[in-house]
Amino acid sequence: MKVLLATKNKGKIKEMNALFRDLKIEFIGLDSIKEPPDVIEDGKTYHDNALKKAMTFYRIALIPTLAEDSGLEVDALNGAPGVFSARIAGEGASDREKIKKLLELLRDVPDEKRTARFVSVLCLVLDGKPYFFEGHVRGHLLRKPSGESGFGYDPIFVPEGYKKSFAALGPKTKNRISHRARAIEKLKEFLKERLARQ
Repeated sequence: MKVLLATKNKGKIKEMNALFRDLKIEFIGLDSIKEPPDVIEDGKTYHDNALKKAMTFYRIALIPTLAEDSGLEVDALNGAPGVFSARIAGEGASDREKIKKLLELLRDVPDEKRTARFVSVLCLVLDGKPYFFEGHVRGHLLRKPSGESGFGYDPIFVPEGYKKSFAALGPKTKNRISHRARAIEKLKEFLKERLARQ
């Protein structure tokens, strides 16, 4: 089964193919579509954005399509940046610029109040119908980036029960415990059942 993953992020595509290696599912990215349109993520929730992306590309590719919206919710910032996590430093900002902006906002926040959670909402459009899968993981934020792997805010997020950031823990551990991994686990169970019925 081929599934279109509504992203241009090669890291995410690689991550998904690693996670679904045991099922006969291959994820392909938006580079498989000629001139994919830009989808403006203007929804008020992760669900809104994931649905908009999944439905847009499903209508073009006409194959099962998976989209995700995820974000980092910082307690000291009343849940921000949340759905604006990718745009905290402006459109097209690099991961480094986003982290820099967030750390500036948290400059005066003491260590014990630097708690946060990562949220992931997946939307799978199958035969024109959307299905949602959610996951989240709590943790705290470092004062400076640490680690080389991962992407986004991984270098400053330390999950509960660990002493290192997602970027320092490496992909194997992250793929087991992350917000995305938890949402994907639910998606995997759903797809396993669907494939068994075919």
